[in-house]
Amino acid sequence: MDRELNGAMRSVSINSAQQNGHNNGVGGGTDETDRVGVARGGVIEAVLSASKTTNAAATAAAAATAAAAAAADTTNAATKLTTHSPQQIALLSAVEKKKMVHELCQQLLLTDEQVQELCYRILHELRRGLAKDTNPKANVKCFVTYVQDLPNGNERGKFLALDLGGTNFRVLLIHLQENNDFQMESRIYAIPQHIMIGSGLQLFDHIAECLSNFMAEHNVYKERLPLGFTFSFPLRQLGLTKGLLETWTKGFNCAGVVNEDVVQLLKDAIARRGDVQIDVCAILNDTTGTLMSCAWKNHNCKIGLIVGTGANACYMERVEEAELFVAEDPRKKHVLINTEWGAFGDNGALDFVRTEFDRDIDVHSINPGKQTFEKMISGMYMGELVRLVLVKMTQAGILFNGQDSEVLNTRGLFFTKYVSEIEADEPGTFTNCRLVLEELGLTNATDGDCANVRYICECVSKRAAHLVSAGIATLINKMDEPTVTVGIDGSVYRFHPKFHNLMVEKISQLVKPGITFDLMLSEDGSGRGAALVAAVACREDILNSKK
Repeated sequence: MDRELNGAMRSVSINSAQQNGHNNGVGGGTDETDRVGVARGGVIEAVLSASKTTNAAATAAAAATAAAAAAADTTNAATKLTTHSPQQIALLSAVEKKKMVHELCQQLLLTDEQVQELCYRILHELRRGLAKDTNPKANVKCFVTYVQDLPNGNERGKFLALDLGGTNFRVLLIHLQENNDFQMESRIYAIPQHIMIGSGLQLFDHIAECLSNFMAEHNVYKERLPLGFTFSFPLRQLGLTKGLLETWTKGFNCAGVVNEDVVQLLKDAIARRGDVQIDVCAILNDTTGTLMSCAWKNHNCKIGLIVGTGANACYMERVEEAELFVAEDPRKKHVLINTEWGAFGDNGALDFVRTEFDRDIDVHSINPGKQTFEKMISGMYMGELVRLVLVKMTQAGILFNGQDSEVLNTRGLFFTKYVSEIEADEPGTFTNCRLVLEELGLTNATDGDCANVRYICECVSKRAAHLVSAGIATLINKMDEPTVTVGIDGSVYRFHPKFHNLMVEKISQLVKPGITFDLMLSEDGSGRGAALVAAVACREDILNSKK
């Protein structure tokens, strides 16, 4: 059962031409959907009515009316906060408190017009990253991965994968067999603190020693095996097997590695031992691995997405669009681009949808002004966004009769998993919600409080899903292929009960008519995906040697 749950493909096909009320995404056209977030009364109807006309002025006026009305909603609630004391607000009826919560959360809901604008801005930033002249100043860097070939199902043999991205690393042995079958064995190894802040020589010698031990344990000590290297640190890639470390993160500070080729450092460490034969065939990040893992089973997979602690996407781009890529084989028309789109908005492009809560998150983060898009989406920040909203409404007297707790007021203690748990409650029940509130030291919550807490969680997670969907729809429309599968991994997508459906609904509204897409849950992108990159590289080497 565990294997079924963890490894199952969660997939859905949507043909946008069959959807009622699709629009043309970044390709232009007006939005005719009849849903956005939470309906804003007659305001949305006014916008949608106007957008069905071809009168640009009418559409602009309707959008302005929507913005003004939404602002008015928030202002009404804000006015009460300034004219009423928390004690007075605490005495309001449950219906009045609910209305205030909904009004104050309006700023967290994206209108169709805002999502459409996001698509245009994301496309603009992608183009800046792809172009040679604008790339140096672009926030969305669109790194070339040098991966041009995807799995075709004919990959066979034994492959190693090395997954380095934190205080532990994994070594995997994967045996690819016929009919998309495979066997996989793996082991996790710790990296001691003194090695994390020691020399690069120590780090890679430690990794090489663990690789050697692993091969001995699994009886492949005498075999020469290809290896795919997942390296989840900022990397400037210069080839499929060459990448320079930009900077250490996640507590690492090994001397002599920054601006060095980490593939060569690994090869040198293996050579120093001289006891095993390993060919390092590729270096990649986890987003690339996610795409490759899904593409092995589904050959339409052309986009990889991570929505977990971080947020990133990669996609297959036409070679002529990737100006920084120098193609060696004119027969290969595409190259995989790692967008690094977590930095979208670092130049202010997201300011029109950012809230006071987003600004608070940013100011108190370890990297203020950086990774703006990621901070509005990823699991590292989603729980904290909800906490900030809860604190504001509790201090105002709207929630819990104004009674807060030390845990609620402590940064980082409203975990993102709480959002998923609260939203997993059946309608009208608050079992998980009450358990979470008890952990936060809030034991006096009414059903009305629980309903309001759930609504706040829904607003934050829905916005995250809609932001991701704007990005994915932009990529799908840019690629302009009739059928695209998106391979997805990450804890938010994997565990949030509604994230998948929210994405399907929003992407369906945004993609061009006639385009069909799937969302597919990835299976171990950083492990199996790395082995598959190595397998494809070996497959291509064999083909080239026969010419």
